[in-house]
Amino acid sequence: MGIDAKDLKQLKQIAKDLRLTVIDVMKWSGGAHVGGSLSCMDMLTALYFKYLNIDPLKPDWDERDRFILSKGHAAAGYIPVLAKRGFFPEEQLKSFNHFGSPFAMHPDTNKVVGCDASAGSLGHGLPIALGMALGLRFQGKDQKVVCMMGDGECQEGSVWEAAMAISHFNATNVITIVDRNKAQIDGTTEQVMALEPFADKWKAFGFDVIEIDGNDMAQVCEAFDKAWAKKPGDKPAFILANTVKGKGVDFMENQVPYHYCNGTDEVCAKAKASIMKMEV
Repeated sequence: MGIDAKDLKQLKQIAKDLRLTVIDVMKWSGGAHVGGSLSCMDMLTALYFKYLNIDPLKPDWDERDRFILSKGHAAAGYIPVLAKRGFFPEEQLKSFNHFGSPFAMHPDTNKVVGCDASAGSLGHGLPIALGMALGLRFQGKDQKVVCMMGDGECQEGSVWEAAMAISHFNATNVITIVDRNKAQIDGTTEQVMALEPFADKWKAFGFDVIEIDGNDMAQVCEAFDKAWAKKPGDKPAFILANTVKGKGVDFMENQVPYHYCNGTDEVCAKAKASIMKMEV
């Protein structure tokens, strides 16, 4: 597809605005999984505002591309993206994680308009994505199924079973992304259960590994261009997106304790002030 300077700047502005909304959600809900929501925001923005073939007025449209947020604890980032894209009014975000709200700490496809798969128990998203992709192929359809995982999630065996099957069945209509922010709830990934050499593992499973800075919008778009161009017979695309946990909030960046954060007035004000300094 390619992207010009004007569109690139617009996507960066949307991502900045959405980071501010993540902090609002954290405040309205009393707390949220903020670190991983901020780290993947540039990719979510590019997907929903440039790449995914979707129609917010027809959320169940058969011809749509599918997206699965396997790292479902990043719902505080994902659900604001759906709202801004027009699937439901942004005003509804104020109910996030309140009793009776459709929006909880993990997305529920039966309650969140525009959400293609429920998430929460890690390791499930990529197997679901493969099932969707094979179903679409059986029907003669060529839509893409995009799955975004966390790096700590890749300590789950089900991820590697799905990876092996994607390669075996040449499911090039699956685009696999890992938000490689190198931190999880209990520490860094390499302390908890080392993943490196991470890229080599995916190459060994038969993937075309596209390694990028996942917080650089131009690199994100270039990677998605390559992934969307995959045809049957090619190696399936794996996007290894190196990101910063808590990206945009200076005191949260690369800090394991901000995997989750309580939304106090003081913390939220400091966080929004930091995001406002981001260049677009």
